[in-house]
Amino acid sequence: MGPGIMRRAGIVLNDEERLQWESVPLLSVGPLRFGMSHDEVVAALGVDHAAVMLTGRWASFHLSTSHGQALTTYYEKPGHLAGMAIDALHGPQVTLHGLRLVGKVPSELNDRFVGHLRTQGLGEHVGCSQYGDLGADVFGLVLRVQRAGDILSHPTGFRGARVGRPCV
Repeated sequence: MGPGIMRRAGIVLNDEERLQWESVPLLSVGPLRFGMSHDEVVAALGVDHAAVMLTGRWASFHLSTSHGQALTTYYEKPGHLAGMAIDALHGPQVTLHGLRLVGKVPSELNDRFVGHLRTQGLGEHVGCSQYGDLGADVFGLVLRVQRAGDILSHPTGFRGARVGRPCV
């Protein structure tokens, strides 16, 4: 399937079809740095504009490789990037210290994530949202669950250092 062709709802891109991004906890995810203006985010993503936007609050983006919504960005009141949610179906693959975080089976990623935190000596930093999603404030992320037809997969939410809790 070529670029620009929309895929059927529920289709999850494999890792080779996704942009490959690295997360630097509380600082950046791929080309996006927390604190950027919306215009800087648009330029860093290489797009003309957001697909959908609530000015000053959030914006959703389609990327050239995504075949659909790839990510949603969230902004603080002064219009600075405070957080983002990467779409599990079509978003970039984001790694944290080599751990792939997006589009994975929730139970398998949860086990790997907790194991990673433990090997880093950070096991006590594992948290759980009111929805049962694991996360770690020390990394500024939460592993949410997203439905892909009858399959559950992980989108991942990130936040910058100035924000209290992940905003996704």
